[in-house]
Amino acid sequence: MAQRIALVSLLVADYDEAIAWYTEKLGFDLIEDTAEADKRWVVVAPCGGDGGCRILLAEAKNDAERAAIGNQTGGRVFLFLNTDDFGRDYRRMLDAGVPFVRGPVYEPYGTVAVFQDLYGNQWDLIEPC
Repeated sequence: MAQRIALVSLLVADYDEAIAWYTEKLGFDLIEDTAEADKRWVVVAPCGGDGGCRILLAEAKNDAERAAIGNQTGGRVFLFLNTDDFGRDYRRMLDAGVPFVRGPVYEPYGTVAVFQDLYGNQWDLIEPC
């Protein structure tokens, strides 16, 4: 039996601002945006991705969900974005205004820098060795 993680749910404050940030700042593709009765099914994925894991943007609907926006992992790095060209993507993201909080540094596993999304979730941008 073959299995894989298809989607990771990410709490957001507003669908439209999250779509704009992920598509304009990170260059992600908007895969789906379907209106349902009381919510939207919104999926984004890295441009040129291989069909791997995608992100389901989930608009927070109650106080508990709103409290977790930007801190879904208690302040640790939440997601890991691999790239085949660290310099290209790092410069493009800086030019787009993506805030980097660490790096770049060269580690035994590759070049890495830590950035924050629009809500403060921390991500690693990594070019593996």
